[in-house]
Amino acid sequence: MIQVYTGEGKGKTTAAFGLALRALGNGKKVVILQFMKGRKDVGEFKMGTKIQGLEIHQFGRPEFVDPMNPLPIDFELAKEGLKFAQRVLKERKHDLLILDEVNVALKFGLLKTVDILALMKSAPKTMEVVLTGRGAPKEVIEKADLVTEMKEVSHPFESGVPAREGVEF
Repeated sequence: MIQVYTGEGKGKTTAAFGLALRALGNGKKVVILQFMKGRKDVGEFKMGTKIQGLEIHQFGRPEFVDPMNPLPIDFELAKEGLKFAQRVLKERKHDLLILDEVNVALKFGLLKTVDILALMKSAPKTMEVVLTGRGAPKEVIEKADLVTEMKEVSHPFESGVPAREGVEF
């Protein structure tokens, strides 16, 4: 099935990683592609080197992408991530493919919705595919089998609490 985790609330990546842990606990092979993320010092990336059956690949710079002025490298890395995802689907070696923050890459114009829809269509029936990130396009939502929208009710960041290691990164 195709799953989409979107919305303005916290927890999209966290939910996807929870699903990855569940799959790994059942002997499944998982690959996670992180779009627009290139920091190797975050908890989820460090975890990827410690768990058998889990691969994590990043396709982004360590710095945030400026949504109003993405750099050429941001487009290149996003396209590289898309090609990698296409190869994962074609090889059929994994049971779960997570495209972390791909919806944001679409929102920023780094990728084209038509290419992600084609990717979704090409997914083997034996593989679960998860797309995370705010602002999932209507067309992606309509093609997904399961859509979860995270809604923010309150967040400590609004009170001046910075991101916390082990919780937000």
